[in-house]
Amino acid sequence: MNKPIRTISLFCLFLFVALMLNATYLQFWKADDLNNDARNRRVIEESYSRERGAILVGRDPVAESVPSDDRFEFQRTYAEPFRYAPITGYFSYFSQTGVERSQNQVLSGEDPRLFVTKLVDLVTNDPNKGGSVQLTIDPEAQDAAFEGLDALPGDVEGSVVALDPSTGKILAMVSLPSYDPNKLASHDLDQVSDTYDKLLADDSEPLLNRGIQTTLPPGSTFKLVTAAAAIESGAYTADSMVPGGDTYQLPQTSGESGLIDNEGRDCGTDKIPFEQAMENSCNTTFAALAVEVGAEAMIKQAEAFGFNTTYLEDLRPQAESNFPTEMNPPQTGQSGIGQFEVRSTPLQMAMVVAGLANGGVVKRPYIVDEVQSADLSTLEKTEDSDLSQAVSSSTAADLTQLLVSTVDNGTASPAAIPGVSVAGKTGTAQSGQDDVPPYAWFVSFAPAEDPEVAVAVMIESADIPRGEIAGGQLGGPIAKAVMEAILDD
Repeated sequence: MNKPIRTISLFCLFLFVALMLNATYLQFWKADDLNNDARNRRVIEESYSRERGAILVGRDPVAESVPSDDRFEFQRTYAEPFRYAPITGYFSYFSQTGVERSQNQVLSGEDPRLFVTKLVDLVTNDPNKGGSVQLTIDPEAQDAAFEGLDALPGDVEGSVVALDPSTGKILAMVSLPSYDPNKLASHDLDQVSDTYDKLLADDSEPLLNRGIQTTLPPGSTFKLVTAAAAIESGAYTADSMVPGGDTYQLPQTSGESGLIDNEGRDCGTDKIPFEQAMENSCNTTFAALAVEVGAEAMIKQAEAFGFNTTYLEDLRPQAESNFPTEMNPPQTGQSGIGQFEVRSTPLQMAMVVAGLANGGVVKRPYIVDEVQSADLSTLEKTEDSDLSQAVSSSTAADLTQLLVSTVDNGTASPAAIPGVSVAGKTGTAQSGQDDVPPYAWFVSFAPAEDPEVAVAVMIESADIPRGEIAGGQLGGPIAKAVMEAILDD
């Protein structure tokens, strides 16, 4: 064989080996990634040819597939679109989001747990159906959260998240503004594309699930973390005297830029009871406590509650709540009142109060309760798990005492429920921009002695005069309604 022919032969052999290696890589190593890619049109078209499983809240489907009379065999429909869209997401020809995406293998019927069902369908020559997903959402709590937030004046931007403290189940998750996923699931692909472009261009970001994807300064609700760090240090209990006063000068500062004040609240002059400081949300107290315990202890405490990490596994994407890991003393003081670079999602602040309600143990949150076959038989039920021991049980008890007092005698009184002991805390966080009003927060749990529900309310924007924006006034009644919905079940 002459040299040119040998060279060509070797080159062809190289191409053949490269082709085989690439085919093996794509069909074996990358198969799952390609199959699960939301942009894979062949998989999506195949999904349209069979009945996709339902997403259930209680016994009712909030997303299901019904027979279609066009080129696709089934149409995805959403019964209560605006109420549940941030959770369900949408299933469209172009992409999927929310539970539709995170549980796509189950809903499409491709999950290995559905093997027996698929085998029976093959033997009986029945069309293959997807499995169903049962959510942890309590419909009454979801209604209370949605209606309470939606009743605020103007174009509301905000979120409500409620948790079962003892398990981590997400009982409610509402985000406004919302959108209609039916329009994105339409088989009119031009209309779907136009609708998506309009939603994407909307400055209010209706496609965003603010419960898990928006992080904002939590303001005074973060004082729970500061109080926890102070009590965990061993220097304080709920019955201790703590720093008071009308103003507090941050260390290493002088003048107005480093001066913390209480905006006219009753915070004494020198030392005041811890209950008084929490009831009146005294900025001077919690800035001083943060400086006293130090940056390292503050970072450790915040991260024990879940800051600087992700933990929600069955609904994506989740924004990471931020607590700064490098701070000087004045920045530490600002962080103690939920400012500086502290940012939190509503889910994260719900986890803070849920952890206190659960004796200091923070549970990993989850929203998928069960995976079911097409005939609704249970294939797998989610087991609750601990995320962390954020504080000791005695610290949790001390903080509960302070928060009950804040509802009974302080700024959190709008969440009071007759005959029920409620623990709560308000928060109003400065946006840091002159043309953007403050953010209103409220967190609570009830009953305080045997908690069944923990709630976080975040109001990013509403048609309310700047001077009237307050966490208790705006968020308290919403949190109260959600707690009552759970307690009345």
